Amino acid sequence: MADDKDKILKADRFVSHPGDGAAANLRKRFYETASARPDEEGFVIELDGRPVKTPARATLTVPTGSLGEVIAEEWNAQETHIVPENMLVTKLANTALDRVAPRKDEVVAEIAIFGESDLLCYRAESPESLVTRQAEEWDPMLEWLEHQYQARLELASGVIFREQPSADLARLRDAVASRSEFELAGLHQAVSLSGSLVLGLALIDGQIAADRAYELAHLDETWQAERWGWDEEAQARLEERRKMLNATAKYLELL
Repeated sequence: MADDKDKILKADRFVSHPGDGAAANLRKRFYETASARPDEEGFVIELDGRPVKTPARATLTVPTGSLGEVIAEEWNAQETHIVPENMLVTKLANTALDRVAPRKDEVVAEIAIFGESDLLCYRAESPESLVTRQAEEWDPMLEWLEHQYQARLELASGVIFREQPSADLARLRDAVASRSEFELAGLHQAVSLSGSLVLGLALIDGQIAADRAYELAHLDETWQAERWGWDEEAQARLEERRKMLNATAKYLELL
């Protein structure tokens, strides 16, 4: 498993930032008002009546008015300079258009592969208190997955890889492939941050909230911190991941 910093960097590299590439001139605020205008393809984000372009020069058009309004709010909240770190929903919308739509099959594969070594399947062998907590917290999510997607993932002790049933993995891949480009952008982010396809699907389905997904994804770290205390640097990285998960959940709710 990648460490906390690696997961944050991997997720952040996937998203398309407002200041990336051809859109680097957006670094300084140059507009008065952002808005979302409905058209036949969805809702176009505009700055002073002119369409916003993604870093890959696509028109920033989103599928719902509620998503468009939140993106416009992010642009309106910028002050003298445009700060991508404060525009997490805009980033995900850009990602759907620039990085998911042109290569949807590849993105589906990148997400689905997490099912082969899902975080929730790899259990501690000791101490008993951690073994018990993992079972109490993670087993219900695997039971939900089996009921919702008819996919049963098998457990493994320790870190030795355990191959999952191919038919169950195929059903999970089909479930991922059925999502829209905008949904896949959020799902990719959620799965990358949590290390779990199960948690990503539960989040996009509304089965759990972002804070609960965060708690389940960091059960081991929390258990260790309860005994040895928090490392400040590690805690800061985890809080950044919580922030990104919350933004991802908000984005998915707006679709």
